[in-house]
Amino acid sequence: MKTTIKKAILPAAGLGTRFLPATKASPKEMLPIVDKPLIQYAVEESISCGIEDFIIITGKYKRAIEDHFDTAYRLEEKLRTSGKEKILKELNKLNHINLAYIRQRVPMGLGHAILCAKPFVKNEPFVVILSDDVIDPEYPLLQEMIKIYEKKKCPVIALEEVPRSEVNRYGIIDGRQEGNMYRINNLVEKPKPEKSPSNLAIIGRYILTPEIFNILEKQKPGAGGEIQLTDALKSLVKKTPIYGYLIKGKRYDAGDKLGYLKATVDFALKNRELSGDFKKYLIEKIEKLR
Repeated sequence: MKTTIKKAILPAAGLGTRFLPATKASPKEMLPIVDKPLIQYAVEESISCGIEDFIIITGKYKRAIEDHFDTAYRLEEKLRTSGKEKILKELNKLNHINLAYIRQRVPMGLGHAILCAKPFVKNEPFVVILSDDVIDPEYPLLQEMIKIYEKKKCPVIALEEVPRSEVNRYGIIDGRQEGNMYRINNLVEKPKPEKSPSNLAIIGRYILTPEIFNILEKQKPGAGGEIQLTDALKSLVKKTPIYGYLIKGKRYDAGDKLGYLKATVDFALKNRELSGDFKKYLIEKIEKLR
């Protein structure tokens, strides 16, 4: 797929507190779903849209991410001499992409993490992917969002309907429906259920324009004392249209333990090498629990 959008920002500087102690010294983004870390699913999703330039925002204890996307000469040579060409090909399939790493020295929120990428993005539209929001690889969500951007030439954010009782976990939009999109009027970060304008939650896929950087530079801390992207979008929507796209496929909140386990089970059941035996195991396990 050819696209006018060439760059993707992958924020990966969070502390991953919901997965402690596993994430004490290892990045949350490197947690595997079957045989790939969360962040690789995000990269491959972007590549499917023709994006090959990546800016990964990191923090302390995140060097494993850089190592993962680096060449592992000794390992690759061992695989080559052992005749394990299939695994070697899998390891090398991302060698063509361009990667830049920026350290977010202080964890000041998603908005601040995106602002850190300004010198590399410059005056271009760009994608933001939160790798713990995992989208089923068979569902081309990002491709659909890019088509909307290329038609509207303004920011597009992914939305999902959530239970009213859970709106306080998300940024929520107020908007009016226009076909398969929502023209956004306002955004609220983590509202109380009784004060929420809707149950349409912002999830971790954004197509943004460079105008957001000027707003983020002036943005004051919001919820949690952090620079919130939702607050910056709230200011941006007063100046330019922003559209929301309600997802139609499966999304997993892999930043949550239960969501992570659901993603692991579903992806394993789709894995050709594992699905048969794994399905048999699950059936036997469920039978024993009855």
